[in-house]
Amino acid sequence: MTGRLYGVGLGPGDPELMTVKAARLIGEADVIAYHSARHGRSIARSVAEPYLREGQLEERLVYPVTTETTDHPGGYEGAIADFYELSAKKLAEHLDAGRDVVLLCEGDPFFYGSYMYMHERLAGRFEAEVVPGVTSVSAAASVLGRPLVQRDEVLTVLPGTLPAPELARRLADTEAAAVLKLGRTFGSVREALAESGKLDDAWYVERATWGQQRVEPFADVDPESVPYFSLALLPSPAYRSRVEPAAASPAPAPAPAPAEGGEVVVVGLGPAGPEWLTPEAAAELAAADHIVGYGPYVARVPQRAGQQRHASGNRVEADRAVEALQLAASGARVAVVSSGDPGVFAMASAVLEQVSAGNGAGARVRIVPGVTAAQAAASRVGAPLGHDYCVLSLSDRLKPWEIIERRLDAAGAADLVLALYNPASRTRVTQLANAREVLLRHRDPATPVVVARDVGGPEEDIRVTTLGGLDPSTVDMRCLLIVGSSRTVVEEGPDGRSVVWTPRSYS
Repeated sequence: MTGRLYGVGLGPGDPELMTVKAARLIGEADVIAYHSARHGRSIARSVAEPYLREGQLEERLVYPVTTETTDHPGGYEGAIADFYELSAKKLAEHLDAGRDVVLLCEGDPFFYGSYMYMHERLAGRFEAEVVPGVTSVSAAASVLGRPLVQRDEVLTVLPGTLPAPELARRLADTEAAAVLKLGRTFGSVREALAESGKLDDAWYVERATWGQQRVEPFADVDPESVPYFSLALLPSPAYRSRVEPAAASPAPAPAPAPAEGGEVVVVGLGPAGPEWLTPEAAAELAAADHIVGYGPYVARVPQRAGQQRHASGNRVEADRAVEALQLAASGARVAVVSSGDPGVFAMASAVLEQVSAGNGAGARVRIVPGVTAAQAAASRVGAPLGHDYCVLSLSDRLKPWEIIERRLDAAGAADLVLALYNPASRTRVTQLANAREVLLRHRDPATPVVVARDVGGPEEDIRVTTLGGLDPSTVDMRCLLIVGSSRTVVEEGPDGRSVVWTPRSYS
């Protein structure tokens, strides 16, 4: 008689979260096997220790390499493959001798568990049984105190080892998510969360249910402090929305009936919540078969039964446009969504560029305007755009800085008010300071500057400063700047706040 192999899930770390069956099998087994690094310590064994008994054989499976380099001719993959073969032979010797073997596995054996590599090598030769365990994802939600998913929400589980652009795409396209295997991948995971617009909603959970567990907002975590046994969690968005209820959307007016064939309607959502959405835009969104756009913008569109949603990351405008045109070419009605107005540094140009390149043959394209970020920011302080003004993006991702500087210089010399989009980001930290120096060639340092952040959103912040006093380090990608002309006026309103306006007349 040969022995029986058990892959036993230990749960997330707290020995009391082990199943009754797991505890019983550990106590009954002839052989307890577990993985460890070369230092010899095993987390799995430490969790199972209260259930071990005297006289049991212990088989320690020592990884030849973890995060360090190896001189194995097959590299890391070759070294690990040889290790699994050797480990399977060690366990097979016990099983052939009639000894039952319990292989300990943190979490659940079939959920990114190390047991699976033994299962695929031994389950065809010996009786094998898998005992499930509480996963780290469930444990993280419990210690965070927030539901993972509810009703029709989708939970996506991702390894942090995926490339950041792929992570961002998948995160943008789901309601809730868990990203495992952080450690050295923390930086790229943080980048993907930011790119998908989910960073502010993400939580960091380390060693859930252990004595030294740690929970904090993901954006606040020091990358140097992150171990492998940690994860990023995006809990249920429906729970978040009940805690912080959004403003009710206005009832949309009926959309115009579609003509024959497919159509792409590029829709401006305005700068923030549903109160900034025009009735025309709401009607187009309600009538669309497909919603296509950057993940956070798609999330702002009310759900409609039967409507398909296609969310993606922030830097794939061309791919989004092609996808929308292909859907429309097959006869569908497609809404491509943009924040603000789609014709201002947004998706309208991206779609028309792809039409010009020959994509989406036969699909019609319409543009539905929205309130721009510049208009929203201006409204908060008065009328700084009351006379001629220039709208300019400081992002040099799609155009060289030399062109931006030349246009800044021309607008400064022409004494135009400027609305500056995309003033800064984590990777663009010098452009705003350079722009300020260019404008100071032509403007008095006392020229009014409006710094508007997250207009219409929960973190709205409006500051009025001067061109000379502007601190670029206080500005990020969620800001829009309005730089006044020589005639722009700042006065104190009856409530003590600054009123900024530019006269319409030069008389």
